[in-house]
Amino acid sequence: MKIIEVKKLTNPVSMYVRAMQSSGKRPGVIEALSEVTYVRPSVVLEEGPLASYSRVCGFSRAHGVPITYPQMLTFPLSMIFFGSKYYPWPAMGTVHLGNNVRQLQRLNVGDELRIELSTGPLMAHEKGQVFTLGMRALRKDELVWEGTQFLLRMGVRQPRGDAFATALGEDTALFHQADFFAAGGIGRRYGHVSGDINPIHLSSITAKMFGFKRAIAHGMWTKARALATLMPREPVEQAEAIVEFKTPLFLPARASLWSARNESGALFEVRNSKGDKPHLRGRLTY
Repeated sequence: MKIIEVKKLTNPVSMYVRAMQSSGKRPGVIEALSEVTYVRPSVVLEEGPLASYSRVCGFSRAHGVPITYPQMLTFPLSMIFFGSKYYPWPAMGTVHLGNNVRQLQRLNVGDELRIELSTGPLMAHEKGQVFTLGMRALRKDELVWEGTQFLLRMGVRQPRGDAFATALGEDTALFHQADFFAAGGIGRRYGHVSGDINPIHLSSITAKMFGFKRAIAHGMWTKARALATLMPREPVEQAEAIVEFKTPLFLPARASLWSARNESGALFEVRNSKGDKPHLRGRLTY
């Protein structure tokens, strides 16, 4: 396993330009990703950035550090990977299928974390090659948070690995719980706090350049917005959130949250305003 320390981040525009420059890659069959881990050795959870993230995603101060926040800290490492020689395909055309995140201990403002992102196994999919990225946050060398991203590289022939399968099981009857509005500018606001300035999220003009009729909400914003409603109104010690992304949420839009809740969590979906089309589906436990 090759370990690459990233002590200073370049600006998001530079990272996107580098990733876009990978468009000329034309690999043959990829049997496995190179084993590489990217590391941000010291990231302090600061009040200002955390408050900005919470406001954009709908969390209150009472929630403490949201379970989704550490994944945002891994995002620059993902972009570095996509622009590197270790990512074998063009970065454009990569689709976020879903992710699992698990908090093992309560996180607090002022914590100093080691943030890691590692390549993982491949999975076969009817539309191309699924690959995984493992994410970890350590506090004083103790694992306090972890997760896995599932990403699809569209159009890859002869994909390798076991077949990608849902982790959420069978459908369960869900009930309408809440509605929320995804404003036309939410992609720019979330992009500002997260560093994810993918043009498909920023405006209709930039989204149309990549084949979308309008800008679409970040999947991680939609996930966080749902969890801001579902999570208890106080910090939790342990929690897990598993999500699969289904259909794009075109901006602006009114979305609806559907769930089946119990004392330790919920099954849930974010759907369109009519409640007949899912944008994401997930399971929360705490």
